[in-house]
Order: sequence, then C-alpha cells, then structure tokens
Amino acid sequence: MKKDDVFEFFRRLAEANPSPETELEYGNTYQLLVAVTLSAQSTDVGVNKATRALFREVKTPAQMVELGEEGLKAHIKTIGLFNSKAKNVIALSQILVDRHGGEVPADRDALVELPGVGRKTANVVMNCAFGAETFAVDTHIFRVGNRTGLAKGKTPLAVEKQLEKKVPQPFRVGAHHWLILHGRYICKARTPECWRCPEVDLCAFKPKVLDPKAKASAKKAAA
Repeated sequence: MKKDDVFEFFRRLAEANPSPETELEYGNTYQLLVAVTLSAQSTDVGVNKATRALFREVKTPAQMVELGEEGLKAHIKTIGLFNSKAKNVIALSQILVDRHGGEVPADRDALVELPGVGRKTANVVMNCAFGAETFAVDTHIFRVGNRTGLAKGKTPLAVEKQLEKKVPQPFRVGAHHWLILHGRYICKARTPECWRCPEVDLCAFKPKVLDPKAKASAKKAAA
C-alpha cells in the first residue's frame, strides 16, 4: 500500500471513530494489565463478564495478592486457561508490590518481565495507559495488515515492525484500536464484509465480498 493510501486508510477510520478505545473494561492501569493478561485466547466480552465483580473487589496488586490464587480462580473460571492465568496474575501482582511499589511500570521491557505478559500485552498497556505509539498485533491486526496490504508479514512481530514504519501521524496512537475494531467487525476472518468497508478501494484483497445477497444466493444454490 502506497504512502498516500496508508494515510487515507487511517484518515477514514479516524473520521468514523475519532476516539477509539479498547473494549476491555477497567478502572485503573493495574486493572488494565490484569484484563489484557486474562484476554489471551479469550474474548473481551468474556473477560469483561468475569472481571466486573473482581474489579469491584480488587483495585491494587496488594489486594490481588491478598485475594489469592484460589480466590481469583473463582472469579475467572469462565475464561479459557484460567488456572495458568490465575497463577500468572498473582505472581505478577507480587512482583509489582515487591519491585515497583505497587505501580505498573511505564516501560515495555519491564512489563514483559512480568509472568504472563508478552510483547503484545505490554504494547496494549503502553498504548492504552501511557499513550505510547505501540502496535499490539493480535489475530485481527495480523489479518488486516496482511489482507489489505497495509502491513505484510509472516509473524506478528514482522507486521508490528511494518506498522511502526508505515503508520503516519496523527494516527499512531489510535492505530492499534482502529485496526482491531476493523478486523473484529468488518474485515472478519471468514467473511470480510467488504460491501460496507470504507477501505474497499484501497484494499489489496482480491476476492472481495461486495454483495452479501449474491453470496447468500450462491451458498443456497450450492446446497
């Protein structure tokens, strides 16, 4: 995708949603870190359902440590991999208490040293909590980047590096959210809704789905 097209791509997303935000619910930076850690291989909707009661009770790392692993499991048992996630959240909370004065460090290198916190999670926290120009490449962004031609790469890190290189100001802080939302609601994995996509003329994806009625008719005929 050419430089001018990249700018136009994000301009359109920004026009439709001037203030994009994560769909995870949280009340402070620590709760954001916990929510993002829990969201691995889980949906934001599922995480929000599990954390609403939890976050009314737990607002700090010290309170999480006091709750304990079994207490945390009781809140998040509906989330995938809840056993290992509970262990990691308690461990990272203890480290925040012991090494960081109970605060979440505004440093990606320090974040990825925490149990259960990888580069993607650290990038989300840096972006959402501290306004850093980071690009957390999840499955949605990986798909959108490669499918549209915006940022091609064989690995999430490769796509992240392309985004770091290509995304222009003033869109760098919001780019992460725009791309996730675009992939979640329009540029879907199985059937991209090209017929209502604002980027359709900029996109490199060849087999565009431009008429949902025609696609439904084709499926019916094939059956």
